[in-house]
Amino acid sequence: MLDGTSRKRVGLRLEGRLPAREGATIHAADRQVGVVTSGGFAPSLQAPIAMGYVETAHAADGAALEIDVRGKRIAAAVAPMPFVPHRYVRTNTGS
Repeated sequence: MLDGTSRKRVGLRLEGRLPAREGATIHAADRQVGVVTSGGFAPSLQAPIAMGYVETAHAADGAALEIDVRGKRIAAAVAPMPFVPHRYVRTNTGS
């Protein structure tokens, strides 16, 4: 019997200014634990962000990971999504 999924989609905030792109590998210590599905620079945060799938054991908010970007390991942390909270109010416009 399965106890949930083996991997989860997470948000990632990267240190520095180098963005991670689709296909970059995500690591915990010396072991690959996931892959980036999309990433880029977030002007509203003034920082690079990414999304990816990681093993469930490494999906907790704040978990320290590394992303391999063109042969260089970049420190990253799991971050809650959405990266920027919504600041609008929906009103009931129905009849």
